[in-house]
Amino acid sequence: MDIAEVVKASGLPASTLRFYEEKGLIQSSGRSGLRRQFKASVIDRLALISLGSNAGFSLDEISEMFTFEGPDINRALLVAKADELNKKIKELTSMREGILHAAACKAPNHFECPKFLRLCRVAGKNRTRQPNKLKNKTVKRGAKKTIAKRI
Repeated sequence: MDIAEVVKASGLPASTLRFYEEKGLIQSSGRSGLRRQFKASVIDRLALISLGSNAGFSLDEISEMFTFEGPDINRALLVAKADELNKKIKELTSMREGILHAAACKAPNHFECPKFLRLCRVAGKNRTRQPNKLKNKTVKRGAKKTIAKRI
C-alpha cells in the first residue's frame, strides 16, 4: 500500500505515519519513487496503536507490545491499565454526580448545602500533586538508556 492509501484507510495524517515509523511502531516495506510503501497489515497495527493510545497507554508502552512477528501483549500491563481506568471512571462518576447536584441544588448558596460541601471536601482530598516528569526520567537514546537530570 502506498502511504496515501494508508492515510485514506486509517484516517491518520502522513506525518503521524512517519512519526510512528520513526518510533518503530510501524515499518514501511520499501519505497516507490519517494513514497513509502506498507503491507496491508499496517492498518490492523495502526488500529491497535489507536486502541492502546485511547486506553491511555503511552507510545513507548505500545511499542513494547510489538515484536517483529506481531503483537506480544503484556497481560499484566493490561490489567494494571484496566485498574487505572476503573479508578478514573469512579472519579469521573463522582464528579458528574457533584455537577448534577450543584445544577439541581435548591440551596440559595452552594456553600450552605451540606452535600455540596462534602463533595468539595472529597475533591480537595483527592487532589494529588503530579510528579515532576523531568526528574529521574528514563530516556532511550540509541541502544543506551540514560537518566535525564533536572537542571
